[in-house]
Amino acid sequence: MNAGTAVGAELTLDGLTKNFRAVAAVSDVSLRLAPGSFTALLGPSGCGKSTLLALIAGLLAPDGGRVLLDSHSQRAVAAERRPVGLVFQKPLLFPHLSVEANVAFGLRMRRARRSEIRTRVHEMLERVQLTPLATRRVGQLSGGQEQRVALARALVLAPRLLLLDEPFSQLDATLRSQMRRLVRELTREAGVTTLFVTHDQAEALEVADDIALMLHGHLAGHAPAEVFYRRPPSLAAARFFEAINEIPGVVAAGCFRTPAGFQTPTAQPDGAGVLVIRPEAIQLVGRAGPDTVTGRACSARFAGTHLVVEVDVGSGHPLTAHLPVGSPVEVGGLLTVRLPSAACTVLASSR
Repeated sequence: MNAGTAVGAELTLDGLTKNFRAVAAVSDVSLRLAPGSFTALLGPSGCGKSTLLALIAGLLAPDGGRVLLDSHSQRAVAAERRPVGLVFQKPLLFPHLSVEANVAFGLRMRRARRSEIRTRVHEMLERVQLTPLATRRVGQLSGGQEQRVALARALVLAPRLLLLDEPFSQLDATLRSQMRRLVRELTREAGVTTLFVTHDQAEALEVADDIALMLHGHLAGHAPAEVFYRRPPSLAAARFFEAINEIPGVVAAGCFRTPAGFQTPTAQPDGAGVLVIRPEAIQLVGRAGPDTVTGRACSARFAGTHLVVEVDVGSGHPLTAHLPVGSPVEVGGLLTVRLPSAACTVLASSR
């Protein structure tokens, strides 16, 4: 993208709050996104993600807190004057206009020169692979093509911040993956700061550099995607990613211990705790050691790239381990598995 290339803005949310009657849709959210970063705003339906986007875009006024772009408050800046691009779940295109005219619409509203409009629209249609469809009405497009038009319409304005509100949720799995790759490519090339709303954990991990998790209107954590996945900041965050093992125990003097005798160092304060570990981090070993537990194999099933094995280690819930295909596992037999300390995260118990 040469003409109109964006430079990403630093986005800062400072105690942002929005209430609808007695319901706090967004409660005291503070967050900073670095210029040019790509962040997934992840959370279940109804947790406040779309409301937060509307506050950032200026479509809603906050009841408290501030939205800042490059340290400048946006309180007095109207939505249409903010350097923000929006792509919604539904494309919201003009059905009476062609693909080309839809993409050019915002530039025309800004009274850009005709030559500039032609150049930038042509370039953008090339980038989203819609040049052969430039003169087609949007009613003749597929769902994926419509979303590409919506994306092109947002990016052609060279926004400094791009907000995407579950834009691919209505597409099939293959098309969603293609569109995610396209969004990553275009936003990285443009240097635009991007906030991508999704309720899909796998999508967040695939598309984002960082993840901001919202639960019940609150920000439950913000970290690089890999850190969030492997070392969740809270038990609620760990449970949202599912497929996580939980082993209850007690923290005392910098050590977490389970009733079965397993122990690992931790910085958690003394009291009830929960060790969480991903299934793929658990290793099958031949002998017991200081970082192992022994239990009985409850079940084993083939899952293509690995075996899913349930191991009863006396914690009240069987451990789920993803072991290499061909591992010597006999249902009903004893297994010794290693829980590497580097893969273990001890969190405060929510109970």
